[in-house]
Amino acid sequence: MALHITGDEAADQVLDSSPFALLAGMMLDQQFPMEAAFAGPAKVADRLGTIEPAAVADADPEEFKALCATPPAVHRFPGSMAARLQELARIVVETYDGDASRLWSEATDGADLKKRLTALPGFGDQKARIFVALLAKQCGVRPDGWEKVAGDYAQEGYRSVADVTDGDSLLKVRAFKKEKKAAAKR
Repeated sequence: MALHITGDEAADQVLDSSPFALLAGMMLDQQFPMEAAFAGPAKVADRLGTIEPAAVADADPEEFKALCATPPAVHRFPGSMAARLQELARIVVETYDGDASRLWSEATDGADLKKRLTALPGFGDQKARIFVALLAKQCGVRPDGWEKVAGDYAQEGYRSVADVTDGDSLLKVRAFKKEKKAAAKR
């Protein structure tokens, strides 16, 4: 199933073709518009020539930081996110032999997948649950117990990036998040 998260066909193709890019996009989805965060890996690929974890991990940190800060920046906090992205790449290289898909393909169940994700930089409980839902809903990765781990994000509707399949669904997710924030303030 082709992903349609960024609104940019080329950026979505990078997410489709690289498990690391999808993982990195999720990591970048923090204090930054969702579609821009998931377009970040395509920017890195364009500027570095690849989004392969080994190349990202081995890049000179200062040069990689500058690459991430070049307008349009990979993230609104390009320096800290460049360092976090390189750390994520190092973990994927060292723990999963450079194959990010092993994070989910070798998980014994949904709880194990969530545990693997929360061990990564930038992945707290909620982000891990959303990514589990994204893998299940859009990539067909459904380890036993994924629904329990994903919680509300496993439900039908428009709650997170896991439910973004086009521009219309992106707007519905934004509306849901806005309402949720307003409810929390009340």
